[in-house]
Amino acid sequence: MDNLKQQTVKSVTWSAVDRFASQGIQFVMSIIIARLLLPSDYGLIAMLSIFLAVAQTFVDSGFGSALIQKKDRTETDYSTAFYFNFGVAVVVYLILFESAPAIAAFYNQEQLVLVTRVVGLTLIINSLGLVQWAKLSISLDFKKLAIASVIAVTTSGLLGVWMAYHGYGVWSLVAQTLLNNLINMFMMWTLSRWHPLLVFSKDSFKTLFSFGSKLLFSSLLHTIYTNLYTLVIGKKFTSSELGFYNRSSSIALFTSNNISAVIVRAIYPIQCRMQDDDEQLKLYFFKYLRLACYIIFPITIGLCALAEPLVLIVLKGQWLPAVPLLQILCIAYMWNPVMMMNCSILNVKGRSDYFFQAEVIKKITAIIILIITIPFGVKMMCVGLVLYSFADIRIITLFTKKLMGLRLSAQIKGIYPIFLLSVSMGLLVYGSTLLFEKPVFKLVVGMIVGVVYFFSISKLAKFAEFDFLLSLVNKKKKFSDI
Repeated sequence: MDNLKQQTVKSVTWSAVDRFASQGIQFVMSIIIARLLLPSDYGLIAMLSIFLAVAQTFVDSGFGSALIQKKDRTETDYSTAFYFNFGVAVVVYLILFESAPAIAAFYNQEQLVLVTRVVGLTLIINSLGLVQWAKLSISLDFKKLAIASVIAVTTSGLLGVWMAYHGYGVWSLVAQTLLNNLINMFMMWTLSRWHPLLVFSKDSFKTLFSFGSKLLFSSLLHTIYTNLYTLVIGKKFTSSELGFYNRSSSIALFTSNNISAVIVRAIYPIQCRMQDDDEQLKLYFFKYLRLACYIIFPITIGLCALAEPLVLIVLKGQWLPAVPLLQILCIAYMWNPVMMMNCSILNVKGRSDYFFQAEVIKKITAIIILIITIPFGVKMMCVGLVLYSFADIRIITLFTKKLMGLRLSAQIKGIYPIFLLSVSMGLLVYGSTLLFEKPVFKLVVGMIVGVVYFFSISKLAKFAEFDFLLSLVNKKKKFSDI
């Protein structure tokens, strides 16, 4: 058990380094590039997001998760997955290549023809490193994944900044994306030291596809929905408005998605090892859930309170229309850890059928909300995302309750004190910004007030998560003390 706890801490730590070092660098680079480019440049790339995301979902086909979940995986399984992923990537890229003129015509943007065909090459590049990524995840070697990500995002980010500064416009983003994926794939091969065998097994394919196919369709539904907003906004509104939405969404998602992904990705292989022990799974589920919410809630609510001075300082005045969108999306995305942790449990237990059923119900609900909000503009569409986040939690917890008895009421009870503390902190932070006129004072004072208040109350109220985070610095406590 102690070894498992040590593995958990190590996995979460290196997964966090991977996610936040790479995403943090990428985030900073994107901010610099955003200051050099126009909102319409970001809008142009965002128009392709749904097509690229759907294509990438087909390329993976859930085989990465299937390999991690499978207990008796073999070298034949790995090689079969590798050749399947690569074959699908080539086919999907050719379809995207031929569809480029139609995509450009849909948005009435002739430039998208060449942009689509060039940036689509990332599909083939990514397919060559998916199995290596799965092997490193299975062995909990997140240190190597972190090294690969940091090198890739730093090098590609510097290229993107250089090209943006020299006036290459949208091609700065295209080149950055291609180089990032190319370096990351090369690092996967170098660090994993795994090469496919010259074998493709029908039996292995059937086993992996049996689990992965359900994840494929579930991921497909989720991917289409999450990118449907960019499709609709890009078609019905201007590229600048899409740029505002795209940047707002990226900033709001940065914390919630990354922290949730860090924890879920790090603990998924470990949870798969204890998939037959429901009581142990429940125990760790609530520990991870509270820890994720303890970190994400105050940051997203604080970001909501400081959105205006942050945008003015970081992105400049031309991005000011993004402020209300950012505030609304922070509220929508702060619930991501609850959704992601519940979804992960279904996969750990091998119930990808439940996962798929939940996604169908959730996305039908989501599309209804989207259709209703479209006539009222982009801001109301973002409000619809808040409503959907609550519907998502209600639906997914019906399945985790059925499978493991993880009641929504118990989850709410667990995170309720953290939510109240975060909201009170947000109100105090916003109130402090009213005392100043200059954005820099609002931002700095607001951040100081928020951090001091949140951690002071956490210490007084004896939050176990505060003690755990403090222990990471002091290296005195164990993960079991949460």
